[in-house]
Amino acid sequence: MVGDGAQSPEHAELWNRGPVEEDGGADEEEPFVPEPAKLMRIGGMMRKLLEEVRHADLDDAGRDRMRDVYYLSVSELSEALSESLADELNRLALPFDEEIPTGPELRIAQAQLVGWLEGLFHGIQAAVSAQQMMAERQLRSMRGNALEAGPGPTQNPRPERGGVYL
Repeated sequence: MVGDGAQSPEHAELWNRGPVEEDGGADEEEPFVPEPAKLMRIGGMMRKLLEEVRHADLDDAGRDRMRDVYYLSVSELSEALSESLADELNRLALPFDEEIPTGPELRIAQAQLVGWLEGLFHGIQAAVSAQQMMAERQLRSMRGNALEAGPGPTQNPRPERGGVYL
């Protein structure tokens, strides 16, 4: 059953990772999604698998394979995310029992993962939008300050007339 804490031994390392310490101890700012293309590919694959699992009645071998795909997807996603997001994902993506999961257990686990990914995508879009708005505001402010200050010391407020075309 999803969420009761039991896990298969080959996948135990996904949920037992301890905090990773930096060599120098300095807090370097790591991007939240260092590999966005990988994240998008896995997210698309999980969404498609969820659709397939909803419409198919899987036998034991199929459900066992889907469990492996789920664990592999969580592992690959963890590598494509920052440490803090990978930790969040590993806290939310609870392991299955030793037994082969049922169809509903697989659907719930996959839906949870797809939902988390969609929330992550929306969060990224909101952050990018906020950054763009801040950059626009700063640009407008800089332009406004430049207009208020008038021409600089090297600029002539009245350009000289003359030239070939005037």
